[in-house]
Amino acid sequence: MNVEDARKIISNAIDSEVEAYTYYTSVSDRATDPALKKLFGELAGEEKKHREFLQSFLTKDTADLKFTGTHDYKVVDALPTPKLTNDLKPIDGLVLAIKKELEAMQMYTQLATLSTDSEQELLFSQLANMERTHKARLEDLYVEMSFPEVW
Repeated sequence: MNVEDARKIISNAIDSEVEAYTYYTSVSDRATDPALKKLFGELAGEEKKHREFLQSFLTKDTADLKFTGTHDYKVVDALPTPKLTNDLKPIDGLVLAIKKELEAMQMYTQLATLSTDSEQELLFSQLANMERTHKARLEDLYVEMSFPEVW
């Protein structure tokens, strides 16, 4: 894969992170529940960090990109996606955030599968792993909020 192709892929990933940041900021701004406002503010901050992280790769050779894989526990995959409302419960907001990370992970996985260039496939796989890591972190929060008796 040439450098320009890698930059396009990373730029698309950056656009997705900006979209997620805008979404989380919007929810945080509209939330009336302090816990929900804080949670989505923190998620927006994480997405900003993800964007900055991806931007740092625009100057690197794609061969330098390395990520460790994490396991996808599929904690909320079977749950229905809640509607975004002003009175969204914190737990439902978290489910919605996890679903967004799942969509990003699936998109990158599909792009990796469809890639015919091995370097391009590797980059998409690594981006999918990064989203899987985000999803796992959010699922940890979900488990803590849903089952406080186990902590």
